[in-house]
This record gives sequence, C-alpha cells and structure tokens, in this order.
Amino acid sequence: MTRTTYDAVVVGSGPNGLAAAIAMQQKGLSVLLIEGKNEIGGGLSSAELTLPGFIHDTCSAIHPMAAGSPFFRQLPLKEHGLQFVYPVFDAAHPLDGGGAAVLKRSVTETANGLADHAYRKLMQDLVNDWPWIDSDVLGPLRFPVDPSAMVRFGFKALSSATQLARRFSTREARALWGGMAAHGMLPLTYCATSAIGLVLMLAGHLQGWPIAVGGSHSIAKALASYFISLGGEIETGCYIGSMDQVPPARAVLFDITPRQLLSIAGHRFSDLYRRQLNRYRYGPGVFKIDWALDAPIPFQSSSCRQAGTIHIGNTFEEIAAAELMVWAGKLPERPFVLLAQQSLFDRSRAPAGKHTGWAYCHVPSGSRSNMTDAIEKQVERFAPGFRELILARHIFTAAEMEEFNPNNIGGDIGGGVLDLGQMFTRPALRFSPYRTSARGIYICSSSTPPGGGAHGMCGYNAAKRALRDIFKIK
Repeated sequence: MTRTTYDAVVVGSGPNGLAAAIAMQQKGLSVLLIEGKNEIGGGLSSAELTLPGFIHDTCSAIHPMAAGSPFFRQLPLKEHGLQFVYPVFDAAHPLDGGGAAVLKRSVTETANGLADHAYRKLMQDLVNDWPWIDSDVLGPLRFPVDPSAMVRFGFKALSSATQLARRFSTREARALWGGMAAHGMLPLTYCATSAIGLVLMLAGHLQGWPIAVGGSHSIAKALASYFISLGGEIETGCYIGSMDQVPPARAVLFDITPRQLLSIAGHRFSDLYRRQLNRYRYGPGVFKIDWALDAPIPFQSSSCRQAGTIHIGNTFEEIAAAELMVWAGKLPERPFVLLAQQSLFDRSRAPAGKHTGWAYCHVPSGSRSNMTDAIEKQVERFAPGFRELILARHIFTAAEMEEFNPNNIGGDIGGGVLDLGQMFTRPALRFSPYRTSARGIYICSSSTPPGGGAHGMCGYNAAKRALRDIFKIK
C-alpha cells in the first residue's frame, strides 16, 4: 500500500469486486482493492489443473453475461488485453438418438431448428425489449425505464420453468429450455425459475456466449489493468479476517457472502440486520471436473462438435427429475451436466492436437461425493468413445469448491439461492440491498441483486449506492 487512508477499500477481487473498484476509481476517488489469494479474479481464474500446457478454468468458463454486461461493455477492455472468441454455436443440447437442440444467434434459425414456432413467438419480443430493460433486470428492484417492456419480461420470468415449458410443442424445444433454466440450481417447478433461462437465451441471441482467449483469468487481468491505469491500487495475499485489518476508508465494499461478512463486521451491525444475514439461504453445490484430452469430445451430433457449451440431460423431464433430487439432498444417477469445450475455439488452452474439457453437475450442499463416474457416463452416452480420450482429470467436490474459494458456501457458485424470496431482497430486505446497517460498509457480491454470473453488475450497483451515500456523487 502506498497510502495510509483511502476514499474506498474493496475486499475481494471477483468480477463484482473489480467492477466496484473501477466504478469508484472512475469518479476520481482513491481506491484500494484487497485480495486474500496471491492472484486476483475469484471465480475468474485459470490454471494448469491436469497436465502441463492444459489451461483449465477453475470456476466460470463461458461468458455471455460478461459480454452483455451493461457496465463491462462500456470499458476499454480490448485495450487491456481481453479477447473473446465465439463458437460456431453458443450452446447445444444432445438427445438420445443422435440429434440435438441448438441455441443459435438468430431467433428464427433457432426456432426453425427446434421445429417450434412458439420459441420464435416467445423470444423475438424479448430480444427487441432487452436493450431497454437490461440494466433494470440486472439491478436492484426499482421503477423501470420502460415499465411496459419490464412487465412483458417479468410476466414470463416469474413463472416456473415447468409452466413456460408447456408453451413448446417439440421435445427439442423443451429440452433446450430445460437446460437453460437448470442453471438456476432450483427445482424447475419453482416460481421465477424461468428468469435465468430467459436471460441466458437472450444473451445468446444478442451477443453470443463467448470464450475468453487464454482462460477466464484474462477477464480479471483486463479489468485489473484498466483499474490500475485509472490510478487504482491492488494488494494481493492479504486475507481480511476482521475490520481491524481493513485500512481506514470512508467506504468499504465487500465482495463476499453474508456468512463471511458476519464474521468480519457482524459486531458493527444492528441486531435486525444480523438476524437477516443469519437467515440467508445458500443453495446446492457443484461437483466439477476438468479433463486433459487426446482429441475433441466425439459427440454424435455434429452441432455439439461446434458448440462451446453443451447441456447434457436429455429431455426436460429427465433434467427436472435430476434437479429435484439434488434439491432433496440426493445424488441423481443421471445428473444434469454443464460442459464446456473451450479448446475447440481457443487453441491456447492445450498443446497442439490436444484438448480440454470442463464440466460440472449439481450436488447437495457441502457434498464430498465423487461424481466422476456419473458425469463421464452422461458424456459417453452422447459421445461414445469419450473415456478413451482422457489423459488426465482433476476434480473438485462441492466441499473442495468452498475450500478453494470461501465464497462458494457448500459449493454454491451462485452466491445463494436465487428464488422468488431472495431474487430482489438478497441478502436482506432493505431500501438498498447493498447497504448494511453500519454506515460506510457495503456488500457487493453475487449475494446481492442480480445474483450470480461474471457480469460485475452487483459490484457496479453497490458502488453507485456508496457514491451517492458517502461521496454525494451521482
């Protein structure tokens, strides 16, 4: 540290911590960003987890939300080394029998491929509305810029994925929809489980699902480089366990979940706020696996061999059953698997002629169960011969995901349950979800609206709140 006091200190350097630090530094404040690990990034990290030369993303891998973030897209990140590459198809969903449902950039082409007119009818109006409502959807509850467009989106988003699935007439359309909605890590019969699926499909139609060249850590490095170019400071390898360890500042923003926030600053909060944070709910965890491969994954469907992301779960009904089992604390024999094949499009990820694979499935919170066999059987189901290509593998159980990153409570990579009860009031019911009950202390993690994803909007919105409250800057 070159200063003894700062205008603002941000604790945690995930995408939200970086966004908060940048937003405040852009206003001419003196900002220090503190990271407990030796490298910045949080979920935006990459490493040689299996064999030398194979670069794997340790958490976040595909970045539709980063590319479409209302805040990030205003930043000159290309000038700071960030390069995205776009797969031929954003996402594909293999089905028994060799076919696949495919998310394409064009709404019409996607609908035609699904042989379902209802898909085009559902998505086209939302695509047209999205530029007017994106900042409202990806922000705290407030009066929207375009109320009518927001109502149209909200009417669909607040329904359950199961209800919305009834609009579709084909197996392909229902399957594609089920895979999108299952990103929410909730039973698909729950209200508002359509929200995440709709946002992901909109992102595919509007800007695509890109891959960061060189690894997801490239996004964090570009954000950090821009922050430093503005005059910001970063200190790594500095774990904050109490408020006494935070340098003096007028505002402190924490990119952590409520559990850690209580541990660090709980003594400064009101009894009511402490009770609210203690009641905050975390969701299921993930079991994650990375592979070093001798060749590309041999999916039966040619579309799957051209997609950056693969949703493996077969029909909507099979996905819904697997997600319900996880929510009930059970391990499905055939889990829903999210898989990415970055090296098909970013050749820097593996040695010449070799490839990487990245996948996870949902498991009960804190599980130490090894789901390697179940995941690999699911991949082999749609890509016969896959296991013969595995050179090495690396796994994270749900418990190990938390050990790697304390923000992943029980392996929950979304910062807490994103259901109707915690969608806009996360982490507590307050006029502003980013304010704590202690003046000058804010929370800016994915445990605040709009929730998980490498979009930085939680940090950006929290920074705007702190700028207004403490510094009287709009």
